Amino acid sequence: MAEAEFDAIVVGSGMSGGMSAKELCERGLKVLVLERGPEIVPERDYTDLLAPWESDHLDNVSQDEINERYYKQYGGVAYAIKESTKHFWVRDDEHPYEEAEGTSYDWLRGYHTAGRSIMWSRQTYRLGPQDFTANLEEGVGVDWPVRYEDIVPWYEKVETFVGVSGSEEGLDQLPDSVFQPAFELTDAEKSFKQKIEKTFDGRSVIPARIAHLTDATKEQLSLGRSNCQARNRCHHGCTFKAYFSSLNATLPAAKRSGNLTMVHNAIVRGLEYDTSTKRVSGVRVVDAETMEARTYTSRVVFLNA
Repeated sequence: MAEAEFDAIVVGSGMSGGMSAKELCERGLKVLVLERGPEIVPERDYTDLLAPWESDHLDNVSQDEINERYYKQYGGVAYAIKESTKHFWVRDDEHPYEEAEGTSYDWLRGYHTAGRSIMWSRQTYRLGPQDFTANLEEGVGVDWPVRYEDIVPWYEKVETFVGVSGSEEGLDQLPDSVFQPAFELTDAEKSFKQKIEKTFDGRSVIPARIAHLTDATKEQLSLGRSNCQARNRCHHGCTFKAYFSSLNATLPAAKRSGNLTMVHNAIVRGLEYDTSTKRVSGVRVVDAETMEARTYTSRVVFLNA
């Protein structure tokens, strides 16, 4: 069954998919976002307002369940996979993958609105000038086609929208961003900073640069976002919408344009190719709940999954 044509189709609603949808919608294009998983509604699905004793097993996932269902997801993010948050994470027994012999790769995934942008650690740093010239200078890989100076305006645009807290340090290897106020160091951290910088010449201890609002702008407030409350409950989702995610920022921005259509539980099974124009002309999906096959057409397709 063919569905209505759109100007653009964005496959995936995570970090890059959300930003693509925002930019396209704000430029007047009619955009369809296809998400393979279910819808996440913060007021219903976030659990940052729950106390540990309000969840089973004091919010701890049993070791048997970890071994059976989350054996890949759990390893590096044990702090984030809880009884009240495990619905954000893919079950490895339901979505296994192969690894080349002698290798190991932990593929952390979330199949739902906004994808892994809900679960990321929000550390937000620019590449420095040296990162864009390293391949050329060291004679490895392929030289970057751009330099740091070419990317600076785009860093500034994204950082202003996202909201990044941090401190201006003037470090060549770690360029400053467009910052909101940094979180103050604790007394212990201040003592550590003083001793490190006194003992090791040229070493700096700085606050982490993180995508948390500390002085929300008018635009950020208009999207329903507010300042971080520093509660250390981020892995449960944030009903204050203080940390950046597609769900908290880019998708609401796309929606307010009136140009966004979003379809959940739409698993992409292939692309339509027009042999006469030699261009991709649409996307074929299967509904994850009904198994119904559908085709959506558009002038351009963005693959962001």
